[in-house]
Amino acid sequence: MQKIIRYVTDFVTSKKGMWITLGVWVAITMLLAVFAPSASEYKVSGVASLPEDAQSVIAQQKIDDHFKDAESIPGILVLQSDNGEINTEILGEALDKVSAANIHGLKELIPFSSLPPQALAGFFSEDKETAVIPLSFEPSLDTKDLEAGIEKVKTIVQDQTKMTVYMTGPAGIAVDTLNLFSRADIVLLLSTVGIVLILLIVIYRSPLLALIPLIATAFVYEVVNQILGLFGKGGLELATQATSIMSILLFAATIDYSLFVFSRYREELKNYESKFDAMKWAMRETGIPVFYAGGTVLAAMLVLFFSEFGDYRNFAPIFGTTMFVIMIASITLVPALFTLFGRKSFWPKVPKFGDTEIKTSTLWSKIGKFVVNKPIVAALSILAILVISAFNMFNMKYEFDTIKSFPSDMPSRVGYEVIEAKFEKGDLAPTTVLFESTNEITPEVQESLQKQLSKQTLVSEVRPAGISEDGYAIQYQLTFEENPYSVESMDALENMVENEKNMLQSSNINGELYFAGETATKVDDRSVNDRDLIVIVLLETILIFIMLIFLTKSFKMPVYMMGTILLSFLAAVGLGMFLTNLFFDIDTISNRVPLYSFVFLVALGIDYNIILISRFLEERKKHTVKEAVQIAVANTGGVISSAGILLAATFAVLMTQPIQLLFVFGFIVAVGIILDTFLIRGILLPSLIVLFEKDKK
Repeated sequence: MQKIIRYVTDFVTSKKGMWITLGVWVAITMLLAVFAPSASEYKVSGVASLPEDAQSVIAQQKIDDHFKDAESIPGILVLQSDNGEINTEILGEALDKVSAANIHGLKELIPFSSLPPQALAGFFSEDKETAVIPLSFEPSLDTKDLEAGIEKVKTIVQDQTKMTVYMTGPAGIAVDTLNLFSRADIVLLLSTVGIVLILLIVIYRSPLLALIPLIATAFVYEVVNQILGLFGKGGLELATQATSIMSILLFAATIDYSLFVFSRYREELKNYESKFDAMKWAMRETGIPVFYAGGTVLAAMLVLFFSEFGDYRNFAPIFGTTMFVIMIASITLVPALFTLFGRKSFWPKVPKFGDTEIKTSTLWSKIGKFVVNKPIVAALSILAILVISAFNMFNMKYEFDTIKSFPSDMPSRVGYEVIEAKFEKGDLAPTTVLFESTNEITPEVQESLQKQLSKQTLVSEVRPAGISEDGYAIQYQLTFEENPYSVESMDALENMVENEKNMLQSSNINGELYFAGETATKVDDRSVNDRDLIVIVLLETILIFIMLIFLTKSFKMPVYMMGTILLSFLAAVGLGMFLTNLFFDIDTISNRVPLYSFVFLVALGIDYNIILISRFLEERKKHTVKEAVQIAVANTGGVISSAGILLAATFAVLMTQPIQLLFVFGFIVAVGIILDTFLIRGILLPSLIVLFEKDKK
């Protein structure tokens, strides 16, 4: 691999190779732009998260089998009166007009006007000023058609009743989510470009050094976008959340690797008069570490294929494709662009042939000296900070109510919170219980099972919801006393599933119980996520560790590198949660955040360790351990700290996103990158090398 990379970089940095490389990138980009679709054409608000063998998925399939044509996209129409109690007749007439309008995709609507008064009571709040009307849409509708159908329903009801109308439930949330991300993606892209451009100019005080990496990023972004469009055309679902994070990863990694390349290029321009020779020797030392750094991130992304959770598996091809293109660009496009501009890239501080290589008065030279002279003090002080931060993970609390992470003014969230305030908590999302019997179900069996279900912990109400045509299956609607997304309700349902045999034996009946609905889904979600977290952490740690052994040709060095990065991850999550609670009043996080953070912090954090260790191993051939450490810290400190600040700022842009999960994830990754950049790479790892690596006698 090293010979291949060296052959490629030697060719790219020649005069002829530079023009050919740039020409090939321009041609590929233009061809994809003309003939390949854009990824935006295939974006979806979400993907099927749970595996097919999850209990709630099996339960829903059983319900669909026994109650034909049951599959749909449910929605809840929420109406609020500003003038006292809702007029039942006017509301009934409005809903009749909705039914008569033959709205495309509207599958079922409660025949409100024909229901007896006692049946209508359940649709109204206690003060009769709020009503909830269940309805459903065809499952085959795409999001745009679903949105059109929802708007027609709301318009008719608003015009007839003059009330405030919201659509919530899965139908309303799906439409609102896609609209949020379609607007947020533009904000994300512009914010990312803006902050990267400003930081590059401020840090390097050179307009071209700011523009060249962004030019490379633009090429990479277009190529990745069109390739993902081809994947989407081939059937890959492109979740909006995944594509948002993808754009951040693309900018962050491309800019990072560009900084590593031009930092070494600046050094070599002092040693070689020819810009082509300078880049050739810069890439001979930088090409392999940068390619390996990209390889570790790629490996980390591909490991997600081993997850069972649909969201994580969806990341694998999207992030994997992104990193593959970035890796190729880092050893072809990036050096070719910098070679094209040559010394002009660094204007106004142009490196001159024969200049001194290292300025020992720099901050990182001083830090390098401190680490070499007092490694124990340096290591223990940083370890204390990291361990104390990591201990806050014991205070971490998960939030499973996904809609609570959306903006407070999102219509579907407003409607949801109206229901939460005006109705019983459990009415937000009842659990469907299906009993599949070995014998025909009698009224006695129906009543006995209903009583057993009602006795279970936290159950508020159980009511029959229909018997199948063959009489061998019955479903109930079960509501909990607590919010259906609360940990208490999830634990209660989990205990109910485990207690299934006892309930059936107590009723003296034979058959199987199945639980479907939001609470059941969240129980499976928690279980699958916990499994994936363990599997992905283990696989990614082992895989990257093995890759580091091949890179460093050592066993001890990867131990230092992986050990410090894993500790940094724990500290980042602990410190990040403390700070989000302190500054943003967020005291719970989505259970997705730890795995998201692990994948990115470990994969990207190890990049900085690779750059440092590669320089140390290079200098170790000519110097003692202490001298090599000092030179490595002094030479890589500036570029890695600059890259870290840019990377942290890029991920912090996710805090502009209208969903709390991405806000917290972006903040925690930004905190972790700062820890990696300044404490791990700058002090702790060099200290460990000084303490445990010995000079050969």
